[in-house]
Amino acid sequence: MRPEAATQENRAAAARVAGEVIELLEVMWHKGRDLAPTAPVSVSQLRVLYILDREDGINLRTLGEELGAAPSSVSRLCDRLQALGYVERAASRSSRREVELRLTPPGTRYLGELRARRQSALLEILERMPQADRDALARGLGGFLDAADWDAADWGEEGQPESSREGPVRDGTADSA
Repeated sequence: MRPEAATQENRAAAARVAGEVIELLEVMWHKGRDLAPTAPVSVSQLRVLYILDREDGINLRTLGEELGAAPSSVSRLCDRLQALGYVERAASRSSRREVELRLTPPGTRYLGELRARRQSALLEILERMPQADRDALARGLGGFLDAADWDAADWGEEGQPESSREGPVRDGTADSA
């Protein structure tokens, strides 16, 4: 087999495995959300919570740009999250015409509990892996994030804002599970 054909085959195999892992993570994430002690939120609402967690005080227009959604849709999403007690709206300090959005303590708690359940589910699987495989996974995911041009300064390797994480694993080794 020619080297370029082998490389192309390796990329295709990696893409297949990554797709399978993504599907497994989606199932695990939904299980974690369904076990929430409070009313679960939709995927769109969860995206809003993640954005507000990393960009405290964002306005509706900027949130809409990040979501790629119309202002009326964003406003309805925030209405529902506010009704759940997860989001609060406040007048902007810089402009009377703008409204700032923030997570409330219950919203922050919901995200923290959700992340803890998800991390626990991942750790159960990672504990069954040999250390060398965990190290390779950490290196591979780090390379994947780099290739995807992921802004690791804003979001950590575990998909959590830096303020929510404990320590980096980007050095090529994972903490033992």
